[in-house]
Amino acid sequence: MSQYVLIIHEVEEYPAWKKIFDGAAAIRKEAGELSYQVLSYQNNSNKIVHFSLWSSIDKAKSFFESPRLVKIREEAGVKAPEFIYLNEIESGIL
Repeated sequence: MSQYVLIIHEVEEYPAWKKIFDGAAAIRKEAGELSYQVLSYQNNSNKIVHFSLWSSIDKAKSFFESPRLVKIREEAGVKAPEFIYLNEIESGIL
């Protein structure tokens, strides 16, 4: 069963956030992130949705709640992130 994390947050400036996000790819992978999608709201490019597949929800929570990540989010200009931890029930392609 796949486990996902959906993060919704606003950033000060997308290009600055994206640079830090890309720079953290190795630590995200090491923590258990397997794949991701980054989306923005249609009318607000600084309102970001980060949707990712993880090896486990426990690893994801530990990573996102770590002091290291709190500091990285501050450096990236993240405002009030909302974390939603999800277990896949079903998937399909139409």
